[in-house]
Amino acid sequence: MILSELLDGLAFQCEKGSLDTQVDEVVYDSRKVTKGCLFICIRGMNFDSHDHAAEVAQKGAVVLVVEKAVEVPQDVPVTVIRVENTRYAMAFIAAAWFGHPAERMKIIGITGTKGKTTTTYLVKSILENAGYKVGLIGTIETIIGDTHIHAGNTTPESYLVQEYFRRMADEGCDVVVMEVSSQGLKLHRTQGFVFDFGIFTNLEPDHIGVGEHADFEEYRTCKGLLFKQCRIGIVNGDDAHCDAVTEGHTCIMEKFGLNEGSDLRAVNLKLVKKPGELGVSFCTKGLLSMEVEVTTPGRFSVYNALTAMAICRHFGVSEENIRKALLAAKVKGRIEMVKVSDSFTLLIDYAHNAMSLESLLNSLREYEPNRLVCLFGCGGNRSKLRRFEMGEVSGRLADLTIITSDNPRFEEPQDIIEDIKTGIGKTEGKYVEICDRKEAIAYAIAHGEPGDIIVLAGKGHEDYQEIKGKKYPMDERVLIAEILSGDTAS
Repeated sequence: MILSELLDGLAFQCEKGSLDTQVDEVVYDSRKVTKGCLFICIRGMNFDSHDHAAEVAQKGAVVLVVEKAVEVPQDVPVTVIRVENTRYAMAFIAAAWFGHPAERMKIIGITGTKGKTTTTYLVKSILENAGYKVGLIGTIETIIGDTHIHAGNTTPESYLVQEYFRRMADEGCDVVVMEVSSQGLKLHRTQGFVFDFGIFTNLEPDHIGVGEHADFEEYRTCKGLLFKQCRIGIVNGDDAHCDAVTEGHTCIMEKFGLNEGSDLRAVNLKLVKKPGELGVSFCTKGLLSMEVEVTTPGRFSVYNALTAMAICRHFGVSEENIRKALLAAKVKGRIEMVKVSDSFTLLIDYAHNAMSLESLLNSLREYEPNRLVCLFGCGGNRSKLRRFEMGEVSGRLADLTIITSDNPRFEEPQDIIEDIKTGIGKTEGKYVEICDRKEAIAYAIAHGEPGDIIVLAGKGHEDYQEIKGKKYPMDERVLIAEILSGDTAS
């Protein structure tokens, strides 16, 4: 491909060489430089590939895309293109390199603090039930036809996004639904195309700190960038930050929620409680008028379902297909029911901070369990504050807390447990500590009482445990199956 074609639509300066240069590959990792490639110099937290521009050119790169001055040997035939921001430029270069595949499909982007993952799977389920072929990019995985690719980031680098889009288009996908993180928006990973639909679920303080966002205002502002990159915005009108997130939007707006003023509303919420299962039923008013039941508990499940319905309405999906899909949809590790008994309920959830754990436990409390049992641990080499806070939340809201191990990483599991106990110590909550997670789960199941709700929190979709720099296989669903079959050995 000719360089000038890859730069179409970008503001740039050609500081050396020719725009007629033939490009054989686009690369942004200095370890993967190939002869004849265009190399994009990226500034990261700990590494700046601008510092290795000369080395990259000597390895055979024919084009360097930079955002600051670089030194390259005069005798090396390389074209140097200067742009304001190389991450931004990479998104457009990648889109051109892969032939602008987003233009061949409808692209749905979902942002928010909570609910992104669940909503993407709900949308996929509903649209596929209606006959669409849907690709998915998210926290857990990327799905392209029958191929499932483990996710490294919620929103991949722009080059990878475009590569996935191209594969999805070639696979015959009509629609792509993807999670859009605040970091993804901040780092321009979703530039180079326009979303057909931009979705906002909710906003609470999160991802603030070194390497993420400087403060809540920046976090909120980055979320809002989606509504300057989409054609139709569909937002949670009940969220306190809705107006601030969508300020300056350039799209058509629709609102969903439980309160008056939303274009699509949920009313007449009723808790559904069956042996080993929890759910919610409700009716909708406004843009859709129908009765719905979801097989996951809590008010946030209603919001997730409303979000999916508000999206799928634009695809002409019938009410019958929406009902069927919402009843059948399951999301791994997101309020995931695992049937172990008719007398009590057990579920797995990814809640791994105080905010998400409190939301989950409060929702489960509404079902008036005999006991609410919460099993969790905390990750090693992370803020101790999270441990104190989660311990305090569980001690306050659960009838019994089972403290165990999560991903200890390079810390001793018992040290993490002691920190969690410090938090619980601020409450009158009862607890037991069982360091081995399988033993802890076995204890929870063996001591389950009629009417109990037992939640295994923190691991969710993860199928490993990270210890001393190594990831060991550990899927809670597998552990439960082994326990039920009588195999309690760790």
